[in-house]
Amino acid sequence: MPIIKILPHPEYCPEGAEISAPAGTSICEALLDNKINIEHACDLSCACTTCHVVVREGFKSLNEMDECEEDLLDRAWGLEPNSRLSCQAVLAQTDVTVEIPKYSINHAKEVH
Repeated sequence: MPIIKILPHPEYCPEGAEISAPAGTSICEALLDNKINIEHACDLSCACTTCHVVVREGFKSLNEMDECEEDLLDRAWGLEPNSRLSCQAVLAQTDVTVEIPKYSINHAKEVH
């Protein structure tokens, strides 16, 4: 099972974390399953950018982005070349390191 290393984030994961998830799981699903409550305003349907993450290691091991994700990422705060929507980034067998950006474009947090 691949390991996801989450870099420290003051709100979602102040100490950072390492979690494991089965290959075929999206990064967002893995975070939520492990009580790291990343924003996901569209309920993982690739309709917003609130679950944006920057993949610091293991980017090339993830599934390829489709056109919808590429278009939406243009709206994400703090966009970098190795940015992904965590609801669309599916794990393979390789460990990944992700950083949750400090801000999102969401004006109000959803309660899930």
